Amino acid sequence: MLEILEKPAAGHTIRLHDSDNVVIARVDVPIGVKLEGGLTTRSQVPAGHKIAARAIRKGEPILKYNVTIGFAATDIPAGAYVHSHNMEFREFDRDYEHARDYRPVEMLPENERAGFMGIVRDNGQVATRNYIGVLSTVNCSATVVHKIAEWFTPERLAEYSSVDGVVAFAHGTGCGMEMTGEPMDLLRRTLAGYARHANLAGALVVGLGCERNQISGLFKEQGLSATSRLRAFVMQETGGTRRTIEAGIAAVKEMLPEANRMTRRSVPASHIMVGLQCGGSDGFSSITANPALGAAMDLLARHGGTFILSETPEIYGVEHTLTRRARSREVGEKLVERIRWWKDDYTVGRDTQINGRVSPGNQHGGLANIFEKSLGSSMKGGTGPLNAVYRYAEPVTEKGFVFMDTPGFDPCSATGQIAGGANVIMFTTGRGSMFGAKPVPSIKLATNTPMYRRLEEDMDINCGEILDGTATMRQMGQRIFDLMLRVASGEKTRSELLGLGDHEFVPWNIGVTG
Repeated sequence: MLEILEKPAAGHTIRLHDSDNVVIARVDVPIGVKLEGGLTTRSQVPAGHKIAARAIRKGEPILKYNVTIGFAATDIPAGAYVHSHNMEFREFDRDYEHARDYRPVEMLPENERAGFMGIVRDNGQVATRNYIGVLSTVNCSATVVHKIAEWFTPERLAEYSSVDGVVAFAHGTGCGMEMTGEPMDLLRRTLAGYARHANLAGALVVGLGCERNQISGLFKEQGLSATSRLRAFVMQETGGTRRTIEAGIAAVKEMLPEANRMTRRSVPASHIMVGLQCGGSDGFSSITANPALGAAMDLLARHGGTFILSETPEIYGVEHTLTRRARSREVGEKLVERIRWWKDDYTVGRDTQINGRVSPGNQHGGLANIFEKSLGSSMKGGTGPLNAVYRYAEPVTEKGFVFMDTPGFDPCSATGQIAGGANVIMFTTGRGSMFGAKPVPSIKLATNTPMYRRLEEDMDINCGEILDGTATMRQMGQRIFDLMLRVASGEKTRSELLGLGDHEFVPWNIGVTG
């Protein structure tokens, strides 16, 4: 289990573990500066990047948090700048030691557990927001669902003050794809997960009529049925584009009075399910925002809640730190099976993140390769036991810390988590990702103070205070937890105030288009 710094020491650099052979520049460090430990820098080093803490021989592992994040591509002298120019990415053996470090969560007594003001549906589901959704089965009905949702302007919804909005969920597939198998199953799981999501007071599903993803097949396979809260329209049967738009608008109008009657009441925090995301990461992600979010999730676990770590390519290289915390060998092996599918089947020969290179933004932020990014990404899951592993968009039923197989592409990953039941998204960023994910609120956590100040209109919490010495990891974790409860109770996030989230519905398309 990784030992996380409670509060980094002030100075030019941060040492994360006694065994590390690199330290992290806390600020921009010029050449020739004498550092802590007697080092002298041999070049300029940007904040968040690595400096050799001692001479490192060619081929020797580069250690950060005492975890291998790459190998020296050449002899590296003490004080030298360490990054992708002198680090090598290559495979190395990892001992999964399934369930070796499993420890059950110490739950708080029920009378000490937190609550929030949630929306309780008739079927017992608990929502954090109150939308009406309009879903397309196929790209051919995408324009129609957008036109239906766009009709309901803030002015037209003014008399329905308890409704957060009408939102379209369109996508680029549904036809020209495999009719059976996992690609179709995945799309249908995703659509059904949204259609029955607690945060939708009502939903319309709109198809064209001749597509491969037929509404009848979707409803039958996913156990959906038409009700007053779930309506379906087929454009070729309804009379075409204009008439379907008119029928959809009329159907939403019928749903609005009932949706508006909702009220919030006190419910346990165990009804919160968080989708964990990170994007535009930097060298401070593993020092501030990600472990602070992990600390908040450890708190949520003790209160009975659920949180979903995802982005399979972004745990690659450190997956053994998760399998060791798995509840059982079966859970650990299921995670490893997903990793092997990515490496051996899905991305062979492709220039993708899991095969080494991270995005230019991650590179500029100080992350040399996917191993280093994964080290930080995995910290969002906290320190407790891994209780289950799910495929993309499968309904999440276990409590506590779980994993869902998704890509690292944030909109696609969050779409799977929401389809699985997430009613809050927590999103850390070091470079400044702009993100929303209707129908759930997204909370943005900045890793460093300079970026937070530049983009304060988009960021909810500045975890850079840990780096600045004005907050400890424990304090920041509590702040994040408290904000989560307020947001789940209805407080608007920065991304909601900016209107983000209308275009981030992106089901994962893993199949052949033909």
